[in-house]
Amino acid sequence: MNRYARIIGTGGYLPEKVLTNNDISLMVDTSDSWIFERTGIKSRHIADATETASSMAEIAARDALAAAQIEPDAVDLIIVATGTPDRVYPSTGCILQQRLGIKNAVAFDVQAACSGSVFALSIADQYIKSGAAKTALIVGTELCSRIVDWADRSTCVLFGDGAGALLLQASDQQGVLSTHIHSDGEFGNLLYCPNPQVSPEANNAHGYITMQGNEVFKVAVNTLGKIVDETLAANHLELSAIDWLVPHQANIRIIAATAKKLKMPMEQVVVTLETQGNTSSASVLLAFNEAVRDNRIQRGQIVLLEAFGAGFTWGSALIRY
Repeated sequence: MNRYARIIGTGGYLPEKVLTNNDISLMVDTSDSWIFERTGIKSRHIADATETASSMAEIAARDALAAAQIEPDAVDLIIVATGTPDRVYPSTGCILQQRLGIKNAVAFDVQAACSGSVFALSIADQYIKSGAAKTALIVGTELCSRIVDWADRSTCVLFGDGAGALLLQASDQQGVLSTHIHSDGEFGNLLYCPNPQVSPEANNAHGYITMQGNEVFKVAVNTLGKIVDETLAANHLELSAIDWLVPHQANIRIIAATAKKLKMPMEQVVVTLETQGNTSSASVLLAFNEAVRDNRIQRGQIVLLEAFGAGFTWGSALIRY
């Protein structure tokens, strides 16, 4: 019997506090219209001082477990994608494992910036297809507000906090059709966040996100267009076969350019950017969960997930939900 990975549950969590563009305009020289026209963002969620990557991950994970109607002990693989871990070590995956009370599972983190959840999905797919795992929990969780310089209007307007989760389980039905992940370290200085405890950098000693937005935009649009072609070719599918595009929520212009490449109307693109901002590795999973929960994405439909992040890293997953 062929062994495949199939999605059996999704979950998500967004902190209660909402920070609007107007709120940010009281902090830096900007405006609601300036931010929205350039990014597509109106507001974002900000974690309170008591919240951590693992606490948000736990809520999203329990949400996914409830949706799948399985107990935590059924999980034998936990992969957490995050760039804002609770601690350098142990991994946030292990901390989440403890929070969920799971004993018989392997747990670890993936650091691929905004592409992290797609990388985690790809890894879990390989584990399941090989027989090394039966039920995998994938969580993307980020506290972007903790690594943003709130005096830098070029970056502070972009990011938000949150966690998304999904559960994969071994099946004789093919759910994950293919995954494709890539990286190129040549562009590392265009988007990065230093670790001031280990390697202080003179102009960014506090460990804030640094980004050359225009250059990142150009590479992202070109790269995501290519991975769409790669994904379709690998599955011998035409563009018309895709029912939904679930992109990383970085900028509405990048999302629109990718949809144009797919010849897909924006009505078939899941966009959460306006009210969530860029939640980095959590964004694709949060968007997927939202579209599943409101019944836009239906069982049997083909969904393309794609993301692009610092590294540069980029990846896609084609799924028959």
